[in-house]
Amino acid sequence: MKIHHLSPDEALKSLISSHDGLSGDEARRRLSEYGSNRIDKVQGEPLWLVFIKEFVHFFALILWLAAGLAFFADYRQSGGGMDTLGYAILGVIVINGLFSFWQQFRAERAVAALEKLLPQTVKVLRAGKMSLILAADLVPGDVILLQEGDNVPADCRLLEAFSLRVNNATVTGESMPKARDAAPSSEEDLLHGRNTLLAGTSIVSGDGRAVVFATGMHTEFGKIAHLTQTARVSTSPLQQEILRLSRIVALLALSLGVVFFFIGQSMGLSFWENFIFAIGIIVANVPEGLLPTVTLSLAMATQRMAKRNALIRHLPSVEALGSATVICTDKTGTLTENRMMVTALYLNGQILAPIAVKRQRDLAKLYRRFFEDAMLCHNLKETVVAGKPRLLGDPMEVALVRMAKTCLGEHITYPKINEVPFDTDRKRLSTVHQTPKGPVVYCKGALEMLLPLCSRVQTGAEITPLTPEARQSFTHALEEMAANGLRVLAFAWRELEEGHDGAQVERDLILCGMVGLEDPPRPEVRGAIEKCREAGIKVIMVTGDHPHTALAIGRQIGQIQSETPAVITGDQLRKLSEIQLRLALDAADIIFARVGADQKMRIVSALQKKKHVVAVTGDGVNDAPALKMADIGIAMGVIGTDVAKEAADMILLDDNFASIVAAIEEGRAVYDNIRKFLTYILTSNIPELVPYLAFALFNIPLPLTIIQILAVDLGTDMLPALGLGADPPAPCIMQKPPRPRQERLLNRSLLLRAYLFLGLLEAAAAMAAYAFVLHRGGWVWGERLGSRDMLYLQATTACLSAIILMQVVNVFLCKTPGQSLFFGARLLANRLLLWGVAFELLLLVVIIYTPWGNLVFGTAPILPEVWLFMLPCALGMLVLEEGRKWGVVRWRGGRRG
Repeated sequence: MKIHHLSPDEALKSLISSHDGLSGDEARRRLSEYGSNRIDKVQGEPLWLVFIKEFVHFFALILWLAAGLAFFADYRQSGGGMDTLGYAILGVIVINGLFSFWQQFRAERAVAALEKLLPQTVKVLRAGKMSLILAADLVPGDVILLQEGDNVPADCRLLEAFSLRVNNATVTGESMPKARDAAPSSEEDLLHGRNTLLAGTSIVSGDGRAVVFATGMHTEFGKIAHLTQTARVSTSPLQQEILRLSRIVALLALSLGVVFFFIGQSMGLSFWENFIFAIGIIVANVPEGLLPTVTLSLAMATQRMAKRNALIRHLPSVEALGSATVICTDKTGTLTENRMMVTALYLNGQILAPIAVKRQRDLAKLYRRFFEDAMLCHNLKETVVAGKPRLLGDPMEVALVRMAKTCLGEHITYPKINEVPFDTDRKRLSTVHQTPKGPVVYCKGALEMLLPLCSRVQTGAEITPLTPEARQSFTHALEEMAANGLRVLAFAWRELEEGHDGAQVERDLILCGMVGLEDPPRPEVRGAIEKCREAGIKVIMVTGDHPHTALAIGRQIGQIQSETPAVITGDQLRKLSEIQLRLALDAADIIFARVGADQKMRIVSALQKKKHVVAVTGDGVNDAPALKMADIGIAMGVIGTDVAKEAADMILLDDNFASIVAAIEEGRAVYDNIRKFLTYILTSNIPELVPYLAFALFNIPLPLTIIQILAVDLGTDMLPALGLGADPPAPCIMQKPPRPRQERLLNRSLLLRAYLFLGLLEAAAAMAAYAFVLHRGGWVWGERLGSRDMLYLQATTACLSAIILMQVVNVFLCKTPGQSLFFGARLLANRLLLWGVAFELLLLVVIIYTPWGNLVFGTAPILPEVWLFMLPCALGMLVLEEGRKWGVVRWRGGRRG
């Protein structure tokens, strides 16, 4: 039999212990055998290996290769600026590697956060004497003493309990405190045994004595910790796309290098000249600025999200959130306000709102004993916090006191002279108070437990016998209130004689009314759920609460709209096969209730196998494994445990579901923005490549040097690209369905637009400007020009200037890939983009018209007529791209028609 099925004496016997605890020698022996009561860390990869991996992923290897080729080319032919390019590429690798390692290092701190939840010291009985020891020194068989406010240090079986209630939210996800006693439990699952206390939970009220039966990694807490440490970490859609992009770029660059090596061979170039030429082709096709631009763009998106109460911990998660197709959300604190509130009263034969009773002062006076009952019958403690009085204890009892004070308009304090404590068998609490009219017993609890104790009922000013009809009316009201997801308590009272028998106070009571409590939904959640529906995002509630409560909240917030939703409990889920679970997830409306940590992971895994991008919310230890496994884990910042926060990718600063929807909006904008600046960056590869082809094929001086390519890739292009990354979300972005998981970041249409349209237009303008300066300077075909010849310097400067000028136009074209630049583009809404363009032009002026710029970049000042030649080229690019967009819109409209 399981330990929670045994009696206290049998439980002690099974652990070879006693009510006086273990002897010191036996405790030391067990400590050496079972180990410390700590969460062990699963042996993972050493930090040095994690560090190295950040520098050897596929895109980093491409950059290493490009840097190596650049250094080799400089070794063979120095003075061409290839060494500068090599050093710049190494800088990009180092910066990105260090940043990524720091993110990974922070994620590994989750286990340290798990240990923080366990108390440092605990009161333990050793050989009949109480002592204070470190929680880490607890062993199975130890007898410990617990009281209100204590954290539970290990999995324990109660031996004695006095009005003890425990908050299991961090382990089981249940929002309501649960009463615990020492009697044997018939529950099959130890997590729900009424005589067990789980490590990591906390005592809300009462006190007790318990025997430890599991410590460290053997506790339920430790099992969840193991799941958290070993849970598969999902690769975000963006990371997958960057890997794919890296492969495409590598294949494209190497293929072009090989092809043009053989072209050079066929033209009679020497082997080393041809090899250097091929290296230039390869390096020109590697977008060195892509990784820093992506990283910085994601970092800026995290700043915007933080302003909307979403704190991003892992940068790739920004875009992953925008791809989400399913949100598995916790209930308590996320969809609800995480506070108990009285929302309904059953008085005078009708269900009323507390505010309505407050307005009817006569009714409140008639039922004064009812409100006295709600205000006095509790085990709360009063304290002072920041100079203000505060009630500590069960949130439900706090809500009852506040409600009674509001309705009566005063606070009542009658001395308590006796108490019959609450336990799970009685399901009620009774307290006796000395009132001005003599002693009165006040009782509250479950209606089915109070009815047998009541002989009369209060209806208005009259107190009449409790007839079957009156009993039926209370039962019907209970069913109606429970159907709305309320937790219902009944109240009864009786005036006592002086010198009454304390053991006989719970008899001949007067039933006076009922209260319905709930954790109310956040008012903004309904609108956020509707926004998710419009955006094609499915919302699934996954909670540890009762299914009736979850269903009622689901209907109130609009998550459940069908008459017959699928409501699956943890016990039912355990019996479902993998295929049955996947089929169940196809339901339009679905709720999972009473689920454990491993089951939440199973739900996430099943959704991912159905090709969903899954976002998961949570706040407790039990949520941490699913948070880590999900495509994006979202922890609660206010009520969330450190464990959940460390396992998550994003933290909600206000614990509000509506903030998730705002973050999804930003995440979707990030993906669109990455495609924008990817188009922008790749476009400049073609005008950087074509000068090398012209140099090899047409025997002309090299139109663009390596250092000038570097000036574009890691200089003038960077800030405008970041400006594209900071573009605000489009107004209609949440009216579109999530992008398909198979949709590629770098697709055919993007490549065709960047390389074969915009890129060719820029290349034509650059080569035309180069030829214009050479022609104006009297150059004749076949004439060789030295690298410091003024005409050559001016010609390469014109080529570089044309590329940058065309990129200025291109950044605005890329900002509006699907609509005209002149209609609804909000050109002035993105200040960073405008500042980026201003910086780009300023840097161009520095490169061309300062001695320092001339020296470093091999440039020379160009005349005004060269600028006049280039401006029509830029205007032509604008006109042609606007014409292309107009044609695409017409073609799509024709197809739909």
